[in-house]
Amino acid sequence: MKATRVLARAGVIVASLLTIPTAEAQQPAGITRTDLQRHDLSAPGREAVQVRVDIAPGKAFGRHSHPGEEIIYVLAGTFEYDIEGRPPATLKAGDVLFIPAGTIHAAKNVGDVTASELATYIVEKGTPLLTLAK
Repeated sequence: MKATRVLARAGVIVASLLTIPTAEAQQPAGITRTDLQRHDLSAPGREAVQVRVDIAPGKAFGRHSHPGEEIIYVLAGTFEYDIEGRPPATLKAGDVLFIPAGTIHAAKNVGDVTASELATYIVEKGTPLLTLAK
């Protein structure tokens, strides 16, 4: 019985260590995405997802799109948003931005402190939240 517990604990520790590099590989260096909440909406098949995104100075999140609308509120720092079909926009803490569904865009921290945004997505339930552009 004791040997079984020891083996089980060892297995959990090894599994935990193996998943750490995988989780880190999914996030670009200098960028942290923190899922805050996800809720079904009254519109059938739609959900709202809120995420906090923190980007280190000089770092960028490359070109990508979302399957629904993205509503951004800049919490701190200075971002430059490159939205397909529009001139680049520089936003600072307190500024807001709306990105239509499927629009390819990128964000870069152009300041000298960590920039943070609150991103709210209105998307079809069950679809990937983000698709990298080619």
